[in-house]
Amino acid sequence: MSQPSDIVEVAAAVITRPDGAFLLARRPKGKPYPGYWEFPGGKVNPGEPLFHALRRELQEELGIHVEQAYPWITRLFTYTHATVRLCFYRVVAWRGDPHPYENQELSWQFANNIRVEPMLPANAPVLRALDLPPVYAITNATEWSPEVSLAQIECALQKGLRLVQIREKGMTKEALRAFTVDVVSLAHRSGARVLVNGYTGNLDFCRETGADGVHFPATQLMDLAKRPAIAWCGASCHNSEELFRAEQLGMDFAVLAPVLPTLSHPGSATLGWQKFAALIRNCSIPVYALGGLHRGDLITAWEHGGHGIGMMRGID
Repeated sequence: MSQPSDIVEVAAAVITRPDGAFLLARRPKGKPYPGYWEFPGGKVNPGEPLFHALRRELQEELGIHVEQAYPWITRLFTYTHATVRLCFYRVVAWRGDPHPYENQELSWQFANNIRVEPMLPANAPVLRALDLPPVYAITNATEWSPEVSLAQIECALQKGLRLVQIREKGMTKEALRAFTVDVVSLAHRSGARVLVNGYTGNLDFCRETGADGVHFPATQLMDLAKRPAIAWCGASCHNSEELFRAEQLGMDFAVLAPVLPTLSHPGSATLGWQKFAALIRNCSIPVYALGGLHRGDLITAWEHGGHGIGMMRGID
């Protein structure tokens, strides 16, 4: 097994245009895995800060100057020639037009419609993570009524919402089924995904209603022996142990809470942004911040390494 000193540190860039497309590069002849597509970036020099390495590599490889980038996920992968730790940044602002200065091919791609192959093996989970939207809405129909909640969800879908969790502990089974079917119908017409909370619906319920996956509360997460055989799996986490378990099980994403004070749990201890960032540093799966947040907090979440934000009362 590779020892920590044998791991090659790599700064990798998800260079993203406003339309959501990101840049991929094809490895030229003379390098390991020639012809394979990858995210731009390169090795981190000993003692070099990650962000400095990112900017240097993109200047050398593509001739662009990074102006704004957010830390994201970290993937450890063992190839035949090396074990690499890929530290991904989402680059959202830069100067200059990307140019293949190292004889590589370049291509702009969308996460839900990759048209180039083959991809480096380490990047499959990364592409899947990029298909997750920045906002994760959680229903609260028990408090607002199903009718009001459906109207809010429909409005949010029209504004671009693409990921919804149905979390309704107070509903009867019949009412929950009807509500879930209605939400799934609305969501799928807009190209959005729906997950059902593990407390209110199991895998059979998920399949019967047409939902896309299950979101597991922390207690269920810790009891799982393996990832269930369903398209999308999310997990609620509150500490490092739960985050580690979500990574072990191969969850598609995690939600870490509570970041800020919430109306539902007044007076409860909160993480704050600095602890949120510390807990998810080097996490291998995307993590949404949750708890007392609104759309205006999205950039703050990105700055602290989050994939995005989760909202219940902030649905609009």
